[in-house]
Amino acid sequence: METETISESIKALARELGAEASGIAPAARFRDAPEGFRPTDIWQDCRSVVVFLKRMPGEIILAQSPVPYTHAAYLIYAELDRLGLALCRALEERGLRAVPVPCDTPYLHWEPERSHGRGILSMRHAAWLAGLGILGRNTLLIHPEKGNMVYIGAILLAEELEGDPLLEAFQCPPGCRICLDACTQAALDGTTVDQSRCRPHSFIRTSRGFDLYKCSDCRRMCPLRLGRGGRRARLGPSSAIHPG
Repeated sequence: METETISESIKALARELGAEASGIAPAARFRDAPEGFRPTDIWQDCRSVVVFLKRMPGEIILAQSPVPYTHAAYLIYAELDRLGLALCRALEERGLRAVPVPCDTPYLHWEPERSHGRGILSMRHAAWLAGLGILGRNTLLIHPEKGNMVYIGAILLAEELEGDPLLEAFQCPPGCRICLDACTQAALDGTTVDQSRCRPHSFIRTSRGFDLYKCSDCRRMCPLRLGRGGRRARLGPSSAIHPG
């Protein structure tokens, strides 16, 4: 079977399992990742990374309470992890070797003095390298049509596959500083995020021990939050969904 056919078959299978978009990045594209955080550092047999997305409903982030957004984020993380595990099982049945990667936690790298953590694989960089979007000035992945309200999962594959092309005809609006100026902690510089400034402000623990995402201004204020064109939906008289 040609590798291109295998690639398309894998992405079609990911869609069947619930992915809203998917792409493939050869492991070699991660050569500039920090040592210890490349796909081959996780699994030495990895030759390709299959990346997939799920979108959070855009209105959730506008709620005044942080609870709906936090609740939705945890549910989507679980959906992505289950999707990755199911995809690995399905590929194994087809004779392909694959390893799932957690889309959020657990991860091993933590610098308490900087409140700085790293997942074993940077999901946003993996999605960028798989042609699924760009890295905005807010450091978030931005999909051209789905915006920045996307969450990312990935699996590692032993099969060497052709990667999807990187997105080049899509970018943040020229000169836009909305996300940078929206950050009250001055944690963004357009390239990276200072976690020592961001985390203490954006993550809180309640008196009963619940962790909440308190601040998402860099995501919420982004003009590309809903994707190119910022499409919304409204309910018509017949309760059908029409583009707004």
